[in-house]
Amino acid sequence: MSNSITRADFDQVMVPNYGPAAFIPVKGLGSRVWDQDGREFIDLAGGIAVNSLGHCHPQLVAALTEQAGKLWHVSNVFTNEPVLKLAHALTAATFADRAFFCNSGAEANEACFKLARKYAADHFGPEKNEIISCKNSFHGRTLFTVSVGGQPKYTEGFAPVPAGIQHFEFNNIDSLKAAITDKTCAVVIEPVQGEGGVLPADKAFLQAARELCDQHNALLIFDEVQTGVGRTGSLYAYQEYGVTPDILSSAKSLGGGFPIGAMLTTDKIAQSFSVGTHGTTYGGNPLAASVALKVIEIVNTPEVLAGVRTKSQRLRDGLNAINDKYQVFKEVRGMGLLLGCVLSDAFAGRAKDFVNAASKHQLLLLVAGVNVVRLAPALVVEERDIDEALQRFDAAVAELVAAK
Repeated sequence: MSNSITRADFDQVMVPNYGPAAFIPVKGLGSRVWDQDGREFIDLAGGIAVNSLGHCHPQLVAALTEQAGKLWHVSNVFTNEPVLKLAHALTAATFADRAFFCNSGAEANEACFKLARKYAADHFGPEKNEIISCKNSFHGRTLFTVSVGGQPKYTEGFAPVPAGIQHFEFNNIDSLKAAITDKTCAVVIEPVQGEGGVLPADKAFLQAARELCDQHNALLIFDEVQTGVGRTGSLYAYQEYGVTPDILSSAKSLGGGFPIGAMLTTDKIAQSFSVGTHGTTYGGNPLAASVALKVIEIVNTPEVLAGVRTKSQRLRDGLNAINDKYQVFKEVRGMGLLLGCVLSDAFAGRAKDFVNAASKHQLLLLVAGVNVVRLAPALVVEERDIDEALQRFDAAVAELVAAK
């Protein structure tokens, strides 16, 4: 494989806002990735919960290739057949009546938050504009979404940030009750806090949020950028909980690796986005919509969704077995194939060390903060890949423990 481009090039030509690994992946197939030197890695990171069907899934490649020979981009001055088919598929499978498409999770959340304020202004007046969200949440990296996110480190140096945003404790009903008022236009919750540590919401908490929003004429927004499209074992996590939001954001797994985001909502709420109120140049382009439609057709089947649950249990059992040997985790938590290993006090703050150790054994993992090792593999990851990945992780953990 060609080594004309090296990791050193990143430090010369890229803005230094990322710190990528020392190796460069150049090829992927299923849950396997190869770097420039031909080393084979098992991928349990999934492009940060994006590669829902693994790398180069043949049906996604075919959908993209077929559409690429027809029509790439026309803008939203026109519509196109693939985006309308995708909208039909998503509304048929969810609570929603309407869909808006964009290019990322941050853009999807930006649309959610703008729509919530516009809807409140249309129906209750401009003073009903406060958005409240959870501490330690994450909703994207635009100035608006990073402000709604409840992690102050992401807004440092970017002040002044948008006003009218408050935060409450995740999974704390009393904290939510204290925060919500008649000025609240929206409550924003991740059904599973992803970047915040792979922490699932309690069902009672989400039910209380639904009831409080109804009492205060506020909209309930679920950020399902990371949990959506089969990740939890249901098409969307709200279906797992039996609590229905008013607006939902989706991205990551939706495109299976091709950039796309979506906002889903009801007929009534959608009317506040009349012509000209919001837009995007690339959103809903035929290429992205064709791939996403194929992802939905594959994922939203009993076989794949049931497979997520069985594969999740296989991973959990293996991770717990590793922990029985080395006592490095407080718990393994999460839903479906979004799992987090919470480090024990003896290894507090060292999640990145676990990821680095795993990479030396040719295993790709993620962090979710400094104390949680995150796994977000393909929803169709093969059992043999799970088993071999666990063996590699066992060896990595053994080295870390021995070196401590």
